[in-house]
Amino acid sequence: MTTEGKNDLDVFAQEDGEYMLSPVPESERRPTWKQVMVWVGFGYVVTGLFVGGVLAGFGGQPGVPPGMALWAIGIGMGVLLVLTTLLGIMAQKTGLNLALISRYSYGSIGSNLPLFIMALLTLGWFASITGMVGQIWSSLIGNPTGITVFNPAALGYTDIPAITLENFLACAVFGLIFTYTAYKGMKAIEAVAIPVAPVILIIAIIVGIGMLNEGGGMGNFLTEANKIGGLGMGSAITIVMGSWIAGVVMGVDLFRFNKSIKAVFAGAIACFVLTNPLLNIVGYIGAVSVGQFNYVEWMIDKGIIFALIGVVAWTTSLWTTNNAELYCNSLYVGPVISSYKKKVNRQKIVLVTGVVGTVIGSLAFYQIFFADFITILGAAFLPLAGPLIADYFIVKKGAYKIEELNSQAKYKMAGIISFLIGAVLGLVFEYGLVLPFGLPSGLVALIITIALYPIIYRFTADSKELTAEA
Repeated sequence: MTTEGKNDLDVFAQEDGEYMLSPVPESERRPTWKQVMVWVGFGYVVTGLFVGGVLAGFGGQPGVPPGMALWAIGIGMGVLLVLTTLLGIMAQKTGLNLALISRYSYGSIGSNLPLFIMALLTLGWFASITGMVGQIWSSLIGNPTGITVFNPAALGYTDIPAITLENFLACAVFGLIFTYTAYKGMKAIEAVAIPVAPVILIIAIIVGIGMLNEGGGMGNFLTEANKIGGLGMGSAITIVMGSWIAGVVMGVDLFRFNKSIKAVFAGAIACFVLTNPLLNIVGYIGAVSVGQFNYVEWMIDKGIIFALIGVVAWTTSLWTTNNAELYCNSLYVGPVISSYKKKVNRQKIVLVTGVVGTVIGSLAFYQIFFADFITILGAAFLPLAGPLIADYFIVKKGAYKIEELNSQAKYKMAGIISFLIGAVLGLVFEYGLVLPFGLPSGLVALIITIALYPIIYRFTADSKELTAEA
């Protein structure tokens, strides 16, 4: 970016080297192998196991047989891979984070719409993951104090266990640890991810085989799994995509540090071909074979050594993911504040959001809201990426002028309108109008959003950009 393109807020936001309001220069790009390890760790999150459990009808809910489960995982992850790669290419080519790249399709102030949504989503994810870690440590420690901090049954959630003091304290301690490393930035995230990523993949494979054997082997697994039904293919795919749509959009903020397009492909493949599908399958196997998708809960019953290995691996793997959630959250909140001419500091935002997310996570957000949370994500917020993709690849043909970053119109109605239409349609398709052939609601809504954007663009003031360039 030229000197003329900067303002005081840009300089202020760069103090910690994370480039909140300016492109990442080539000199600050990170080694490819380190970025790939970040994506391996980023992709390793309990939601992969949870989704596998949902597909298996965990808890007596509707599910799908194994063949349909594999198709749902394959299609869902395939779509997520393509979307992540497209957004990653945009980020790598420009060096811009989501907040900055959104200005081109939503406007300098209009971009606050996707940023506000992503800030809420990443806060919800941070709280959920913190709750997951607290719950697993509580399972290991038990409740020797006998103290209950919060009982969801008091609010009508009678099937959800009470939040014990041990659970609450585990959430608080690890929430603060996650906050500290996110506070330090991308280099700290890499430092956590690199040693952890290979180990957690090996553990997942070994434990998946162990649960399968305990359930009577492959023959018994297939017999039981083929009895599962009641969930449509479209809903199954939507659940798979919903579990990761926030991560897909967050990819912009991670891929801007990549040195090449090859690194974008490698990172996306590490997450959506290697890591997450493996967790989906392990979660499915566990739910069918031993009645538990969470393999750490299964390991806890196998003795103290297995329990400690499982809990420590679980915690460190989720550490990487929660680092990314909180790190990216600050990159959404900061630009929203700065758009109103207020000075911002990324690290202070991390601290405030980390504390808020830790408190929410300690009070059963994961246990109460998570299942509905990811379904709504898949249905309504998948179209969030539509205007970004349509503007960069279809309308602008991959030619963004960085020097025009701070001179974009305040509101670009093509992006705002197409996203809002897509989000509403996603919810209608998921909860009201049933789509033919079991098509996934979020994916259809995204396709409609991408198709609408260039049409609406031609009839708004946005199109003057292309006319002026011509």
